[in-house]
Amino acid sequence: MNWIKRNKFFAIALVLAMGMLGGAGYYDWQSWSHNAAALVRLNEIYDNLRNLTGQNDQKPSSGNETNIVAAQDQTRRLRAWNTQARNYFQPIEPIPSAGNRPIRAGGSTEEFSFALTRTLAQMQHDAAVASVTLPPNFPFSFTAERNLMTFAPGSLGPLAEQLGEAKTITDILYAAQINTLESLQRVRVSDDDNAGQQSDYIADSPETNDLAVLTPWQITFLAFSPEIAQVLDGFAASPHAIIVKGINVQPAEATVAAQVVSEYNGYGRYAAPAAALPLRGLRVQGGRAGRGGLETVLDERLLRVTIEIEIVKLTPGN
Repeated sequence: MNWIKRNKFFAIALVLAMGMLGGAGYYDWQSWSHNAAALVRLNEIYDNLRNLTGQNDQKPSSGNETNIVAAQDQTRRLRAWNTQARNYFQPIEPIPSAGNRPIRAGGSTEEFSFALTRTLAQMQHDAAVASVTLPPNFPFSFTAERNLMTFAPGSLGPLAEQLGEAKTITDILYAAQINTLESLQRVRVSDDDNAGQQSDYIADSPETNDLAVLTPWQITFLAFSPEIAQVLDGFAASPHAIIVKGINVQPAEATVAAQVVSEYNGYGRYAAPAAALPLRGLRVQGGRAGRGGLETVLDERLLRVTIEIEIVKLTPGN
């Protein structure tokens, strides 16, 4: 004890030195343990990597059986979707078309001339059956061609396609039972079209990409709102991929409305022309009569509708 008292500061320094030495030893041991664990983990990773590169059934490559099965399944699903989607891109059959072989540029001009006359007459007849009013001697945009016996070189194929498209469009309009078809406009596809009526054509031109050809048309007709909805539904349900690009709806003039319709019975059909028509539309009897006379249960206005559409035709190979 006397030695400690005499060497108090030395003893304290010795104790501190022993403590620091012990702490350093513990730190070294802990660091060694961490390094050993890290080395074990590194060896495990290395062994796994060596196993993967050395065994064919565990190689993470595109030839892995699981990847092949997944790729085959996705391919089947894509093909199934493609097949299903094609149901909505069925081509419109050209007129004339024998055995699904459309008339070609070198085909018979007499054949197309006869088909054009017959088809225009058929569309006129179908309009009368559907009670759809047409302008007198309506050409369905074929004024320039309907009286021709010879046609511009290379024009028979495109004209046959457009005649088939015109027939498809009018079938949808007639099925919707519109009131009046005022105009049907297409793009020019023949030198003969340059001599046709301006009102038969639109200034647009077909657009072609890697997948399809988009052919524009413009239609103007008179109808009430239920028939307009039926027309849009007909385009949407068509198997021929008809896209509505734009629609403009305005009230028809009162004088026009008075000439074409007198009574609306709620089912889209109209009676004989009337001498006059209320400004807001039509009155139909229904329910109980009030002091003012017949109760108005339908107040509809005749509308002039212009619709821009595009017909999508897939290119060969798509």
